[in-house]
Amino acid sequence: MKTALSLITLLAVTTGCSHRAVYENVQINQRNDCANEPPSTYFECLDRANKSFEEYQRERKDLLENPESDGKLP
Repeated sequence: MKTALSLITLLAVTTGCSHRAVYENVQINQRNDCANEPPSTYFECLDRANKSFEEYQRERKDLLENPESDGKLP
């Protein structure tokens, strides 16, 4: 997984891909990794992997603006 992610990141940087394209490629890898999850956590894994790019950007922005929150709601 780390090798694939590194390769995708390298390709994205060298080919000038957008952030969305990189995110979507990582998302595909995450979905593929869900196949290795036990049946009891498979759908949770897919839910995490299917987060929209817009939702990802909002969460990322919130974390960058409020690093002490650690992504947890009050």
